[in-house]
Amino acid sequence: MSGIAIRLERMGIPLTDEQRMVADAARDFATRRLAPGAAERDRTARFPLDEIGALAELGLLAMKVPIVDGGAGTDNVGYALAMEAIAEACASTAVILASSNLASKILSDHASPEQKERWLRPYAEGALGPASFALSEPSCGSDAAALTTAAREDADGWLLNGAKMWITSGAQAGMHVVFARTGGAGPEGISCFIVPRGAPGLVVGKEEDKMGQRASGTVALHFEDCRVEPSALVGARGEGYPIALSALGAGRVGIAALSIGLAESALAAGVAYAQERRAFGRTLGEFQNTQFVLADCRTELDAAWLLTLRAARLLDTGDKAAAESSMAKLFATEACGRVVDRMVQLHGGNGYSREYPVERIYRDARVTRIYEGTSEVQRLVIARDLLRSTSR
Repeated sequence: MSGIAIRLERMGIPLTDEQRMVADAARDFATRRLAPGAAERDRTARFPLDEIGALAELGLLAMKVPIVDGGAGTDNVGYALAMEAIAEACASTAVILASSNLASKILSDHASPEQKERWLRPYAEGALGPASFALSEPSCGSDAAALTTAAREDADGWLLNGAKMWITSGAQAGMHVVFARTGGAGPEGISCFIVPRGAPGLVVGKEEDKMGQRASGTVALHFEDCRVEPSALVGARGEGYPIALSALGAGRVGIAALSIGLAESALAAGVAYAQERRAFGRTLGEFQNTQFVLADCRTELDAAWLLTLRAARLLDTGDKAAAESSMAKLFATEACGRVVDRMVQLHGGNGYSREYPVERIYRDARVTRIYEGTSEVQRLVIARDLLRSTSR
């Protein structure tokens, strides 16, 4: 049993054999294949395409897709454990998995049998590479209902026009789950589409030169009379917005777990450094201030674990868990920022050097408070739920 599993058991969170197997498989792969090359991928911004293919073979590209549809059939707890393990080694790979699993879960829940056979099953088998989730636009991020990308129906299918921004795996994805306006203003006019790689009129923008998670491949997608077949529509016309929202709870749990993985990695590096580095005749770990810093970090991370796995378990029971998922995402990402910042401080000047992993982790951690819903959006979701529940 891994150290994380033992710690969760001590928190009163028993894991099933299947959840342990998923977590152990992800951790073994992360240690062997991802961790050794993480710094170089960060330096060169190289997309881990070979590694993603190997992850597909392990079933990690379609973790929450039922076995009958070609997926691994993992529950949300298992998904969170796997995401945490991958992120400890390489946050770029973890966010690729997050985006791909978000897209595949939407198809699992809303695609027709024909669409599943044509797209979902080959994707789950690794034949298509990663998938992208294309919702954000240059002029709207948090306010997704204001999107302007339009889809017009004609005799041959659909023509899409507009642009999407900050699309993870956008240049490498074999399929894109795209949200576009098919009706009037507001959320009721949005529909969901499958757009394959190489679709006529789909133009992939340049790779963003990002501060962190540099190997995850982030681009803009431009739709210039982009032609897709009539069968590209997922679900009914006008149901795109609730389809997108249906995946956000689990997506936020995934990013919470990713953030915990980053912070666990930073804390482990900090503990090791504190035991080795000497100052004034003592190791850093012998100073009370260092001990207090490490204690605060461990306490915050345990709290983040509890919030994240609570949300995951609620989702597994069929509860929408909107507020709980937002609490997990909010607390875990902000705790991650605090923990990683403390570990950079603990390293002193070395924490600012790329010779030490905390420098990369610091850059990777910052965006977690922005994507998959900013901290401010999470606070809105939590507050609205609180106000609704107290007014009943």
